[in-house]
Amino acid sequence: MRIGELAGRSKVSTRALRYYEEQGILSSERTPSGQRLYADSAIDRVRLIRQLYAAGLGSRTIATILPCVDAGHAEPEVIEILRAERARITASIAELEGAGRRLDQVIELAVRPDPEHCPALREQSAAGNTENAGNAAKAGITASV
Repeated sequence: MRIGELAGRSKVSTRALRYYEEQGILSSERTPSGQRLYADSAIDRVRLIRQLYAAGLGSRTIATILPCVDAGHAEPEVIEILRAERARITASIAELEGAGRRLDQVIELAVRPDPEHCPALREQSAAGNTENAGNAAKAGITASV
């Protein structure tokens, strides 16, 4: 298939496909006129590349990993790279989960504000208490303490 078809079927730009080729992580054959031709398997390869990029891996790391994927075997140093990347991703997930919990708290406070966490409500509450005490005094009501 030609580059435009691969781009459409894998939902990436032709520019990205050219970049992947420059980085040595995607290959094509050339027609006599120089047009790129890709095997059907290139769709799965591009999807894998996109997943690896989305996981935060760089093109050099991806270029190191892909031959192992193709061979079904990895050398110990590649295994260490993969383990380090997995640890990094796990740490990122933990950070994102913490940020999500904090965002949930902010949303809760925005939906149900309370004077303890909202200075404007504290001021409003204090002003209301002062106003209520003044009205009670005018009416001759005393607060029981």
